[in-house]
Amino acid sequence: MSRGTSHRRRRHPHAPPPKGILSGEREPVFAFLPEEVQRNMQRRESESALVWDSFYPFAHAGISLRAWSSIRPLWGSPIPAEMEDRLVPYFWGLRVDGSPLEGLAEAAQAIAGREDRLEVDLYLKGDRVLVAVEAKTDGDPARCGRYEAGRCPEVHGGDAPCRYWEGVETFSRSLDFGARPEFALEESPSCARHYQLARTLLIVEYLGRAAGLEPHLCLLVPRRRWPALRALWEDFAERVHDDAQWRRLRVVAWEDLRSLKRRHP
Repeated sequence: MSRGTSHRRRRHPHAPPPKGILSGEREPVFAFLPEEVQRNMQRRESESALVWDSFYPFAHAGISLRAWSSIRPLWGSPIPAEMEDRLVPYFWGLRVDGSPLEGLAEAAQAIAGREDRLEVDLYLKGDRVLVAVEAKTDGDPARCGRYEAGRCPEVHGGDAPCRYWEGVETFSRSLDFGARPEFALEESPSCARHYQLARTLLIVEYLGRAAGLEPHLCLLVPRRRWPALRALWEDFAERVHDDAQWRRLRVVAWEDLRSLKRRHP
C-alpha cells in the first residue's frame, strides 16, 4: 500500500467481480486489491482464488488461534495450547472492508524502499499474534528477480549496494546468509535463493515489533509439493537467528485447512 494513500481505489466499485471465487465477491476490498491479484482470481484453482476461498469464511469473525494451531503442520513446532486469540484475515494486507493492516505501508517502505512492492498473500492478525502466510500452489517461494536477471548490485555490479545488505532493515538482522555476495560470484547466494521468504520474515517481524504482536511465518503448500520444497524450506529455517522465531515457523498443507471449517462455530 502506498504511504498516505492506503485507500487508493484501483477499480470502479461496480466493476464485474472475479469469476473464480465461491463467495464474497461484493466485498468492498475488491475495489482496492491489486489488479494482478484480481486477474488471477478469474481462475477457480488459482493461488489467489484459493487464498480467498479458504479464508473468506473467517473474514468477519476471525479464526481461533487454538483452531489454527491445532492444524498438524507438515513442518513446525506446536503452539502452546494455553494461548488464545482471534485472528482476522487481511488479504494482501487488506481487510474485507478495504482497510489496510496498520503500519503496513511504513513497514514496506522501510524494508523494500519502494511502494506497492511487498505484498504478502495473507496476514492473520489478533490481539497478541500476527501470522504472515505465503501461499503456493505449483510454484516455489520466489527467488531474487534482480539476481536472476543478472542485475544484482553485489554480484553483477551497480552504482549502489543492495539495500538488504546495506539498508534500514537488512537480512542479517534476522537471518544468517553467510558472507556478503561478491562481484562475479558463480554460485547463487543464499539471499537470492530465499528472497521471498526472507522479506516476508522481515516484514512480519517489523510489524510485530511496531504493534507489540508475536510474529509468525507460515508457508502454505499442497501436500504433494512438500517433498520438493522441504530442503529449500529447511535451509531457510536453519538460518533464522532467533530460536523463539524459529519455533514460530510452520509449513501447512492446503488440504489440512478443511479442519478449520469443522471447528469454526
